[in-house]
Amino acid sequence: MRLTGREVGITFSAGSLTGTVTGRVECVLPERLEERRPARHALWDLPDLALVRVLAPVSHACVWLTDRSRPRFDEVAYFGCTEDLGIPEITGRTTRLRGTAGNGAAIRLGDDDEIEPGMSGGPVVDLARGEVVGVLKARRQTGGGGLAVSVVQLRTLPMAARGQVGLYRRIMQAHDLYHYDQHLSDLDNRRTWTDVHGELPPEEGDPYAGRGRLTPGERTTLCGLLAELPPPGSSEVVRALVEAARGEEPDPLPPAPLSWRDGLGLLHDPPGGTGEAAAMLRYATDVSVADYREPVTPGADEELWDWVRATAERLWRPLRRELGERHERGLAERERRRRASAGRAVHGTARRAGGLPSGASVLLEVWAHGWEDVYDWRVSVLAGPAHAGRVTPVDSGVRATLAGLPEALRVPLAEGFRRCDTHEAAALLEVAVAPELFGLAVDAWVVVGGVPLGVQRPVVLRHQAGATGAAGAAGAAGAAGAAGAAGTTATTGPNPGGAREHPADREGTDAAARWARVQAGPLQDERADCAGGRPRSPATEWLTGLPDNTVPVHCRAADQEPTLGSLHAVRDAGYGVVVTRRPPPEPGASCAPFHRGLREELADAGRAEVLPLRFQTLRGRAYGADPDAYWAAGAGLVWEDPARPLPEEEPLQGDL
Repeated sequence: MRLTGREVGITFSAGSLTGTVTGRVECVLPERLEERRPARHALWDLPDLALVRVLAPVSHACVWLTDRSRPRFDEVAYFGCTEDLGIPEITGRTTRLRGTAGNGAAIRLGDDDEIEPGMSGGPVVDLARGEVVGVLKARRQTGGGGLAVSVVQLRTLPMAARGQVGLYRRIMQAHDLYHYDQHLSDLDNRRTWTDVHGELPPEEGDPYAGRGRLTPGERTTLCGLLAELPPPGSSEVVRALVEAARGEEPDPLPPAPLSWRDGLGLLHDPPGGTGEAAAMLRYATDVSVADYREPVTPGADEELWDWVRATAERLWRPLRRELGERHERGLAERERRRRASAGRAVHGTARRAGGLPSGASVLLEVWAHGWEDVYDWRVSVLAGPAHAGRVTPVDSGVRATLAGLPEALRVPLAEGFRRCDTHEAAALLEVAVAPELFGLAVDAWVVVGGVPLGVQRPVVLRHQAGATGAAGAAGAAGAAGAAGAAGTTATTGPNPGGAREHPADREGTDAAARWARVQAGPLQDERADCAGGRPRSPATEWLTGLPDNTVPVHCRAADQEPTLGSLHAVRDAGYGVVVTRRPPPEPGASCAPFHRGLREELADAGRAEVLPLRFQTLRGRAYGADPDAYWAAGAGLVWEDPARPLPEEEPLQGDL
């Protein structure tokens, strides 16, 4: 079954003009829809939307799409093509929204009337606000009502490989500029969508009617002015400006805001009695002095500020003064940032060449059930060093099988990446698990875009917060004895015949100092769980005595001794950068090529701060079957950045 690229006929009626034009299916949502045809009588996977590009221009009116992240549960109308009188015609019904489904992807329609065959794909319109909030999807098998897909799911349209420029931004920019141009035009007297909005009566009991809300014309103008600006650098930038305008953190539920317009949708009904218009004008003021990922069209930001100042004239005098001061502070702060970031990217991703951005990252936590092969998980957004410790939840689940984890995490991870990716770089994925799960092949999962995660973005391992290495260190000592009893060699000192001199006075080296030293380089690798190709358990005293620029290397299965004990021991010794590896396909294969290749890689890197991105490149080479990178398959990087503390939260508790 092929959907994307398929040509279809679109029959339309626009006033006295009717006809059929050709369209091409640009993409389908979800992207894997072509691979998963539903069973008989089963629903297609949400969001079940197709984007069709009309190949011939047609003059037609355009509806107004909601900017709200979630619909209002109020009266709506829905429309579709029916044959009640024996001929096809557009008919409508009215009902109320009753809730959401599919984590907000779908909207439940009340049973006030029936959705008939042929109505699928029709719009669902909020009658109080005059905006399209959904697309009809399905009717109930018995009785009236059914489901619609929220138009907010358009935010899940495919984006570019790097950053957030994609179909969604282009569509919404065209949408807002269309309505803006129609609103400003005086070439004819046809009513525009904005004119119809202006004819709607105020909502009964609305405390913000009048001065408290922007008029339909003002909203259309504001959206058009925002569409003239370069897009925000990331979802987190939008959320930060919304929080500053609202006075509290906005709703964290997906999908993430990707455009300046989406930020407006988070400012409806602000808390504390603050007028909606005031919150939107504060937000627009901040956007007018924001850093943009590309040069702004000359005068576009000044035009936005001029409009804010003129619109505020009809509001309260204290607000006008507040907005003026806000604008002056913003200009001064923007100039300060530009001077401080001269010669590098200006959009919150300050870094040295080859290093990681300093912004938000996606945090994946996984816990294993002790006696069952099932796992609990949680996906969050971990703020950068500027807001150390701040965590925004995305989604969580319990009792997923190992084989089912990639599928269970597909949508939550995609949402996390939408929130954290910037135009300059793909966000870091931090995998916080117990050392026994360091072999979890998260970097090899294909959950977004058909390419392994570790090739798309940097992926690092973290020790789960609250876990200590004491038990692991004790286990290492026991494992050493067990290894000896099993006939293997367990060494408790430096490498046999080691030519390097290790200072003996380095016990208690501060982890932060060791982290700073290894970031600066040069790097020195040290085999931690093998000596001469045979397993060993390193002594804690020996580990603490190694130079601060050492990177301990593990070449064996993380869930087996002595490697498990060694991973705890190197953490206790204050090592924040450690290399691990999943077992190779041939267990008996020599680990020498791995150590040799890694030594060359570390020497070429020079300093640790570039390793996450270099490992991403290595995974890409191994994925592309580069014969010089075969040894890197399964390599992982433990990255305990002290500037990015993990949340001190208890793990999820699944069903007992």
